[in-house]
Amino acid sequence: MKTKRVEYLGFVLLLGFALLSKVDAKGQKTGTASIQKQQYDVAAFVWPSYHPDDRAKIFWPAGFGEWETVMKNKPKYDGHEQPRQPLWGYINEADPYVAEMEINAAADHGVNVFIFDWYWYDGMPFLEGHLNDGYLQAKNNDRVKFYLMWANHDVDLTWDKRNAGKPNDDLIWKGAVDRDEFEKICHRIIEKYFKHPSYYTIDGKPCFMIYDLNSLIAGLGGITETKEALDWFRNETVKAGLKGINLQACLRSSKFRLSDNKGNVIGMQADVVKELGFDGLSHYQFVHFAGIDRDYLDIIEDVEKEWTRLDQAFDIPYYPHVSVGWDNNPRFEMFRPGVVKNNPPENFEKALKMARDYADKHPNQYPLITINSWNEWTETSYLQPCTMYGYGYLEAVRRVFVK
Repeated sequence: MKTKRVEYLGFVLLLGFALLSKVDAKGQKTGTASIQKQQYDVAAFVWPSYHPDDRAKIFWPAGFGEWETVMKNKPKYDGHEQPRQPLWGYINEADPYVAEMEINAAADHGVNVFIFDWYWYDGMPFLEGHLNDGYLQAKNNDRVKFYLMWANHDVDLTWDKRNAGKPNDDLIWKGAVDRDEFEKICHRIIEKYFKHPSYYTIDGKPCFMIYDLNSLIAGLGGITETKEALDWFRNETVKAGLKGINLQACLRSSKFRLSDNKGNVIGMQADVVKELGFDGLSHYQFVHFAGIDRDYLDIIEDVEKEWTRLDQAFDIPYYPHVSVGWDNNPRFEMFRPGVVKNNPPENFEKALKMARDYADKHPNQYPLITINSWNEWTETSYLQPCTMYGYGYLEAVRRVFVK
C-alpha cells in the first residue's frame, strides 16, 4: 500500500511539472524541437536506480529502487544539509513520459548529453530500465544525446542501507569479466545502443567510457590481454558498419596504481592508459581525485590544478569534469566522514565557468564537459530540482552554457 501511495505522489507532482515544462515564460510551447546546437556538449552522468527492478530488491526491497533510501534520509549532525528531497517527487525514471519531462528539463537548461551508468553482473545486465524503457522510448530523445559508461566495479552492501558499512559488508557481485563475457557485452552494446540515432559520437565514433580499469584488467588477465580485447572491440564496431569507438577512461588520482588479476602492481594509471590506447579522459567524481571534506571553493582550486597537470601529461583530450558535491551519508545509518561544504548553485556555477574556460582554451578538441550528476541523490551530487534549491543547479548550467 505504501508503494502505491509513493507512486501516486510522484505521478501527481510529475503531472504538474510536465504541464509547466511545456510552456515558457511567454506562453510559448517548448521542448518539441530536435536537439539544439549549442557551443558546448554538457554531459551529465545518470545513476539509473530510481525505478522498479526485481533484481534490485536485494538492496531496496520496497520495489521502487533507491528512492527507498532517499525517503529514509535524515541529518547526522547539527547543520548537516540533509535530507535532500526531489522537487519532482519519487518519479519512475523507467517511464517514457517521465523521461520526456527529464529530457526537456535537461535540454532547456543546456544539458544536451546523458552518460548512463551501465552495469553487467553474473552474465546479465542490471538496472537497464531507465535507459531502455524510459529514455529510449521517449518521443523527444533526439533533444539529448546519450552514451554509456560501463560501471564495472564490484558490488557490496553499500546500496543496502540496512547493512551498509557494517562488518558483514560482503562482496555480492564482481565487476571483472573474462574475455568470453567481455565479447558478449560488446556485442550487446554495439547492436542495442551504438546504432541508435541519438547515441553521442566524436568524429562519427560512438563514445564508450570505462569506469574501473583495475577491474577490466583483472578480469581479462593482464595488460596485454586487455589491449587485445579493446582492439577486438574496435574491430567489431567497424565490422558492424560504424567508424570505430571513441574509448574514454574514467580517471582516479594521479598517484593511482593499477594491478593485474593477482594483485600485482603493473604500472601507474597514466602509463596504462597510454598503453591501452584510449582516445579521451574524464573523471566521474571529485571524490576520486581531490580531498572533499572541505569548502567547495577550496576544492575547485585543486581541481583546476589537476586539469592543468593532465593536459600536460597526456596527448589525448581531457574533458573537464565538474561535480555538484559529495555526501553519501544517505546510504548509511551511521555518520560517514567526507562531506563537501558550501556548494550552493552559485559556487557550482564558478566551477562550470572554469570548465567552460578550459574548453575554450582547447579549440582542437570536442567541447565536452562532464558533470556529476543528473540524479545521484544518495551521494548528494545532482542537477535535478530539489526542495532546498529548486532548479538552482540547472539554472547555473543554463547561465554558463546557453546563450
